[in-house]
Amino acid sequence: MKNYFEIIKKNKLARVGKLKTKNGEINTPFFMPDATRGFVKFLSKNDLKSAGIFPMVVNTYHLYLQPGMEIIKKAEGVHKFMNWDGPLLSDSGGYQVFSLIHKNSKMGKITEDEVIFKSPLDGSMYVITPEKAIQIQFDLGVDMMVCLDDPPPNSYSKEKIKKAVERTLRWARRCKVEYEKQIFERKIKDENRPLLFGVIQGGEYLDLRKMCTDGLVEIGFDGYGFGARHVDSEGNFLAEVLAYTASLIPEDSLRFALGVGTPYDIVRCAEMGWDMFDCVIPTREGRHGRLFIWDEQSEISNFIRRGGQIPNKIQNSKFKIQNFYHTININNEKYKDDFSPIDAHCNCELCAKHTRAYLRHIFAMKDPLAMRLASAHNLKFYMELMEKLRKQ
Repeated sequence: MKNYFEIIKKNKLARVGKLKTKNGEINTPFFMPDATRGFVKFLSKNDLKSAGIFPMVVNTYHLYLQPGMEIIKKAEGVHKFMNWDGPLLSDSGGYQVFSLIHKNSKMGKITEDEVIFKSPLDGSMYVITPEKAIQIQFDLGVDMMVCLDDPPPNSYSKEKIKKAVERTLRWARRCKVEYEKQIFERKIKDENRPLLFGVIQGGEYLDLRKMCTDGLVEIGFDGYGFGARHVDSEGNFLAEVLAYTASLIPEDSLRFALGVGTPYDIVRCAEMGWDMFDCVIPTREGRHGRLFIWDEQSEISNFIRRGGQIPNKIQNSKFKIQNFYHTININNEKYKDDFSPIDAHCNCELCAKHTRAYLRHIFAMKDPLAMRLASAHNLKFYMELMEKLRKQ
């Protein structure tokens, strides 16, 4: 796909662009909710469209296990299966598979050629190779796909993380070869080909991040993702590592901050030049009654200022965050007779038609409507955040 990504405007490191996919054009930077198993919990297509959602993420690992690829192929791809006409990105599932094994070695093993793992659903054994991960994603029919990588915990020793980087690079080469093979065998035209992302591993070690990035760039991908956790073992944001990694990625390539994150973290990463984000936070938090609220007179230009340090004891940061939002837990007793809207600055269905007292009541009644309304509100907040970032 020639000229699939165009940078329209830059503000220091931050940039605004347009990304062309076979299912539509996306303005960058953008956020993708996780439709992990082919759906976003409690939300219909109309709910997602009303919130402003366009691209979403599905997960290769989960869809491979359930409903299984035979069903997806009979449906003629995951778009038709879930009735979604916007772009979809498929995560390779590597993070889920490796996390499963790292947490419990009895759940599988990692070899040079493949990953063998036990399904947490029924205990049956599965095998995924770099080639199979790419084949599955072609069968899904997504707009963007991700190479199978080796994502070690950041707490691993440098020696172990280096081995993961080396395996990630070897598997990336195999993924790229299989990708080109699938393009040829399926006779996919350039304008319809899915974009392919390599994943940059290296933990908190800058030299390993550079080693991985240089190796992936040499292979050549449409975009590059930040692999593994973007916070350390204490939950501190890895500002220096993220900024350095972004600087290594070619200017004309997409930069995907996988799993990021909170509104604060998205703003920080966008300022570093990251273009794409995905996370379960807005919908997961919504299902538990935690809602994102704009602070009074929020302006994106006031969110960040140069100099100083960002919260949570982050060192060597270029950025200092100013508050622009807060969260509330609607389950708190104080909201039982609060008849104000959730957020006076929001026009979603929840804020336009219901009060805090009512939402608290239906959460207390454990009615699914509560989780639906709260999740949709949080997604609307995230879409407005991305729009503000693009306008900055």
